[in-house]
Amino acid sequence: MFKKILIANRGEIALRVIRACKELEIKTVAVHSEADTDSLHVRFADEAICIGPASSMESYLNPVRILAAADISGADAIHPGYGFLAENPEFADMCTSSNIKFIGPPADVIRNMGNKAAAKALMINAGVPVVPGSKGILKSIEEGRDLVEKIGLPVILKAVAGGGGRGMRIVKDIDEFEMNFQITQAEAESAFANPDLYLEKYIKNPRHIEIQLMTDQHGNAVFLGERECSIQRRHQKLLEESPSTAVSAELREEMGKVAVAGALKAGYEGAGTIEFLLDANGDFYFMEMNTRIQVEHTVTEMVYNRDLLKDQIRVAAGEPLGYTQDDLKLFGHAIECRINAEDWERNFMPNPGEITSYHVPGGMGIRVDSHAYQRYTIPPYYDSLVAKLIAFGNNRDEAIRRLRRALEEYIIEGIKTTIPFHQKLIEHPDFQSGNFDTGFLENVTL
Repeated sequence: MFKKILIANRGEIALRVIRACKELEIKTVAVHSEADTDSLHVRFADEAICIGPASSMESYLNPVRILAAADISGADAIHPGYGFLAENPEFADMCTSSNIKFIGPPADVIRNMGNKAAAKALMINAGVPVVPGSKGILKSIEEGRDLVEKIGLPVILKAVAGGGGRGMRIVKDIDEFEMNFQITQAEAESAFANPDLYLEKYIKNPRHIEIQLMTDQHGNAVFLGERECSIQRRHQKLLEESPSTAVSAELREEMGKVAVAGALKAGYEGAGTIEFLLDANGDFYFMEMNTRIQVEHTVTEMVYNRDLLKDQIRVAAGEPLGYTQDDLKLFGHAIECRINAEDWERNFMPNPGEITSYHVPGGMGIRVDSHAYQRYTIPPYYDSLVAKLIAFGNNRDEAIRRLRRALEEYIIEGIKTTIPFHQKLIEHPDFQSGNFDTGFLENVTL
């Protein structure tokens, strides 16, 4: 087992890793920017090293400074959390070259899964259903037009190196294909320094369903059910739950098995997620693989009673998984609200600043993952996530009732948050009935 792990991240995920390490009796090193000097992950780690000014490029996105901190502290492993360098294959390679274990899959796996066209080809070889579309990068506008004639409209153009909802454009009219191709290509070049595009059939009104995976270095792999992630705004998730109201036990088993097959084919190691689009007919299609722990891993932990961070660290250290698919039993229901420092009534405008009053909800079935506290200042330089509020119940109705109570109890003053948004969301009849898709927030008034 590792003796000391450096956490190359900040906020609630850095705290989450520190807590897992403490239970595994592993020493921890926090790195932080000058803006995060007063953050809780700095306080609760065994050591803390400032790696630069507030700018992410000069701190959390600077691999040289992070590796220098690992060298100074004597850390033998680095946990990247999510975001920042978590899915950067060059950083994973640098860790390996420095004889430091990167807690995640091998760099080549990150590289392959980060390339949408390569990932799709690999999944096809693994027998995973994929959305009809181009087999690889579109070589020309003419090739794209020919493909549209075969699979029909609408289609969606996607940047090969895209992510976070960027570099995508839906085409509903063949006469607009050339214009949309050129616009998407320019966006891809600007955002990702890679203009390559691929094309897929656009699935109308899908559900966004993801399968949690855990694999070790000995060929063992399991899936821990699905997460429903369809409540989104501009492709950014706002609420997640497990299990999904749209997934039967039989469908869960089918999706889980093909996801495991895909992970094994990719040579995966550790915690990862395969994301699917689920249509109204119950057919599902591979969308992408996230080669890291997810923000919403918490709901899976609640319904499967597994600590995914501890499992992730153990398998990175070379230990066998220690359990099989038959050992995993789904029980109850969990819902997570992302509490962001945003004014949702003003188009979710970021609202950083000092928290003047702070009270965390509690009681049966309530969990809060947060780095916030009274008098803490939410900095304007990073993601606006303040906390993740998770409610667990014996069934979905109980989870919603507990979530309603917890949202009422959660007091955050001094800044605007998305708490009022979530309060309205969970009262909507379609949410309560589980009748929604990825277009839900675009088509309702809360």
